[in-house]
Order: sequence, then C-alpha cells, then structure tokens
Amino acid sequence: MSLDAAAIARPRLGFLGLGWIGRHRMQAVAETGLVEIAALADPVADCLAEAGALAPDAAQGSDMETLLAEDCDGIVIATPSALHARQTIRALESGAAVFCQKPLGRDANEATQTVAAAQKADRLLGLDLCYRKTAAMQAIRDVVRRGDIGDVFAADLVFHNAYGPDKPWFYDAALAGGGCVMDLGVHLVDLALWMLDFPVVKDMSAQLFAEGKPLSTRDQVEDYATVTLQLDSGAAVRIACSWNLSAGQDAVIGADFHGTRGGVCMRNLGGSFFDFEACHHTGTTSRLLCAPPDNWGGRAIEEWAGQLAQGACFDPRAFHFIQLSETIDRIYAGSLQQRS
Repeated sequence: MSLDAAAIARPRLGFLGLGWIGRHRMQAVAETGLVEIAALADPVADCLAEAGALAPDAAQGSDMETLLAEDCDGIVIATPSALHARQTIRALESGAAVFCQKPLGRDANEATQTVAAAQKADRLLGLDLCYRKTAAMQAIRDVVRRGDIGDVFAADLVFHNAYGPDKPWFYDAALAGGGCVMDLGVHLVDLALWMLDFPVVKDMSAQLFAEGKPLSTRDQVEDYATVTLQLDSGAAVRIACSWNLSAGQDAVIGADFHGTRGGVCMRNLGGSFFDFEACHHTGTTSRLLCAPPDNWGGRAIEEWAGQLAQGACFDPRAFHFIQLSETIDRIYAGSLQQRS
C-alpha cells in the first residue's frame, strides 16, 4: 500500500502476542476507529481465542507469518523481550510499521539494529513507553517546560512492585535481558530523560541485588536496584525499582522533580498500578494538578496509530530509544564493575 493510500484508508494492523497487554492494546486502538484489526497471532490457543472474540473477522495464526501474509500496514508486538528486536526488524523489512512493547531490545546493540532497520525501511517505529502518557506526567511536564519550578537540579523516581511478573521467561536473563531494571526501571529512566529533553548522562552508579545479594553476573536476574545518573547539566537523578518488595501495598510508583523555585511530583494512589495524581509544590504549599480517573494505558498506541493513519514514515524521535537502551546497559555494567 502506498503512503498516500495509507493516509486515506484505515491502516490494517496485525497483532503478535496476545496476552493481557497485547489484548488491552488491541482493544484500545480498535476503539479509536482509526484502524482495521486484520490479523492475530499467538502460539497459545486460549490467548488467540480471547483476542479473536474481540476481532472476529481477523485472520488467525500462531506466528508472524500469518500477519505478513495479510499484508498488514502495521504490526503490534507484545511477545517475550528476547524476540522483540528480531521480530520488529522482520516486520520493518517486510514494509510494515511497528509498535513494540518495551524493551525494544535486550541491549543497546539490538535497539540500534532495530532503529536502523526502521530508518532504512522508512517506516514508523513506536515503543510502548506508556507512563509518559499519563495525565499526571503530562501535567508535570507542562509545569517543568514552562519553567515554573526553575532549573531542575535533582529527580527521584521509584517503581516498587510487591509482586513479580507471572511469566517464567521474565526470570531468565537470556530471554528477558535483565530483571526489574529491564521491566520497571526502563520506564523510570525514560521518564527522567524525556522530562529533561534527553540530556547526556555523564556518569552513573548502580547497585543491583538478587534475593538480597549483590548481582554478580548478567546471568542473574535482579529484583532490586538503586541507581544514580549524573547529567551533563549537573542534575542528579536517583532511581529505585524492585520486584516482590515488602512495600505494604501493591505498588509504590512516583516521580519527583526538584527545581530551584519549586517542585512537581507524581504519585500512585492507594497502591494502585493505574491511578495517579500530580502536584506542584512551592515551599510548604502544594497545588493539585490532576487526579484520577485517567484511562491512559492505550494512549501510546493510539498516538502511533494516528501517525500511521496520516501516512507517517520514520520518526527521528526513535533515536531516543537507543539512548534509553544505552543507559540501561550502563546501569548493568556499572553495577557489575563495582563488584569487580
């Protein structure tokens, strides 16, 4: 399909990986009316059946070949992390745009290869960095961008999950690429870089733990991490994330940005994974910026679908995905270097 035609007709999407998040993203983008759900693929019959109930007219199969055979304009990937780069590159080389779950690759090399494939194919590449799209983070960013809190000199971001992932592959470093840093910390690093316009990370230090002991090899999967990033502006960013932490509630999620004239914060409410509020602090006073309800989970894919429906090709903002992966690599390397 030509780009001119794609800008007129509804893009035909294929979905690879139909677990909970894959089905959620499919339903969210279908409800926009911007796209046609053309094909579904998952090796697990139950997942395929649940998705098929939402899109009964879509072709069905067990792998990407089903999607490629349907000549999809875009492919949405929600499979185990080890498959992301290879599957994304395959789709891009076939001529399809891609929206992928994070991480784009298990390391910066995979991420770089994937972005290069998107640039070469001149196809739109999106990554589900969904926390950027919460009303809370958008409100905070507006305050920071206006300069209302002055110069940001420090930030603190946390994501503690009192549970852990329910899929075995998350606990296999070869399949997942890492543990809680790759799963949760990637969102925190992204939020910090995105909020501050993707500054250069000059230096960093990290401590990663597996079952209470310092991580000694990349073959292990960490369940607790604390990281400090030193930015070229002189600002310091502190990040902490974990799985299975005794947090006293389901989750502790937050982001604080401290400026020379005030601060802003995002907090989850009541241990929720989905409900957030944002506040603007000045001295001892606090002003509420936004509060639930906020149906934010599908906004990233909806934005990508909107771009695709307008005929968008490669978006240079995809290069930020490489910086994100490079920073994650440095966190792992820095933690192990401290052990040597």
